[in-house]
Amino acid sequence: MSAFENIGERPVDDAARLECGVCWHVYDPAEGDDVWQIAPGTAFRDLPAHWRCPKCDAEQAKFMRVGDER
Repeated sequence: MSAFENIGERPVDDAARLECGVCWHVYDPAEGDDVWQIAPGTAFRDLPAHWRCPKCDAEQAKFMRVGDER
């Protein structure tokens, strides 16, 4: 199983940076997301359900924590 297949089952802290498993775009909560007009300080788990990768349109389930070794 890849690292991103079970992201919804593992707790993700508010400051965790997550990387798209398709295009490697990193969502950094400290920066938010200008494309989706997500304010800085928004944790990944607090993103709207319809939010997708701003680079490749991958769904949230395709993101994994930066630094995960699984």
